[in-house]
Amino acid sequence: MNKNKESLPVVFRRSKSMASIVLNRPEVLNSLNIEMVRLITSHLQEALADEKCQFIFFYGGDKGFCAGGDMKNIKQKAKEKAYDQARAFFAEEYALDLMINKCAKPVIVIADGITMGGGLGITTGADIAIATERTRMAMPETRIGFFPDVGATGWMFVKCPPGYPEYLGLTGYDIKGMECVRLGLATHFAKSANIPLLIKLLEEYEPVKALNKESLLVELKNQLLPFFDFNLPQNQDMDLWVSEYFAGKSDLDEILNSLSYCSLETRLCEQVFNSIKERSPTALVLTLKLLRHNEGRSLPDIFAAELKAAQYIIRHPDFMEGVRARLEDKDNMPRWNPDKISKVDLTDFVL
Repeated sequence: MNKNKESLPVVFRRSKSMASIVLNRPEVLNSLNIEMVRLITSHLQEALADEKCQFIFFYGGDKGFCAGGDMKNIKQKAKEKAYDQARAFFAEEYALDLMINKCAKPVIVIADGITMGGGLGITTGADIAIATERTRMAMPETRIGFFPDVGATGWMFVKCPPGYPEYLGLTGYDIKGMECVRLGLATHFAKSANIPLLIKLLEEYEPVKALNKESLLVELKNQLLPFFDFNLPQNQDMDLWVSEYFAGKSDLDEILNSLSYCSLETRLCEQVFNSIKERSPTALVLTLKLLRHNEGRSLPDIFAAELKAAQYIIRHPDFMEGVRARLEDKDNMPRWNPDKISKVDLTDFVL
């Protein structure tokens, strides 16, 4: 293997029927920048054009799949007022996510370890998305004055039980292991220790004959069946609680008031109430507005709305302050402006 190619931030490999796209910036947990987005897009196009390639495989190595977009880089672009460059990143990232969702060949993702933000954008577009006991999934963007993007404000309504789109989007709740499958963000669960064997099987697999996408997916799932654990835990109490306090809500004050006076799981209510209160009020209001707007819409429409929102929020002081406090200085003491939900005014943001 070419050593220079192996040092690139995205590594492309071919093996029999499979094209592998490996994210390769472990020092930043494979956080996506525009170079990576363009490399992934190019490799995906190459795999689609290759008649010998039957399916496409994404992996992020041992440290995690992908921690999301490189928001420190986006903050720097915003600081320099290079808004066109920041917009280009989001536009190309969303176009890549849409491409994966509509891919004519089966896409398999192993989301072993941290899979957040932009990493979830890739994972949830796959036909087979595999979580392990090491997997942590979240959309934590409201902590840094941003919003859950990569289509999450729309596709969560298709994938998740009632109330979870609002709950996950507003609180950034960490989903771990099998819960990723239970809540619809992954399709299958496998043990992390078995991932090398699973990858080896995929590298060696060759369909006995040409198959359409649906038939090939059935074959691939059958091949991988010995690796999968289908004994998913249930959590009906949590599901009922989330539905009760978050499903269909369109007003943040309504959510916070119901949490502060709750009689169901009072300790959880208090924890979630406090978690929401420490996040950017502007980002929270924007997130709920997007969730209500994007529910039931097509993916292209969802991405178009989120691109407008991204261009809006990176100009807002909360984004700069959130990245500073959470990712750079790490003092975890952001000074939000405005500092109360009641003071947020989004009349200048029109979808």
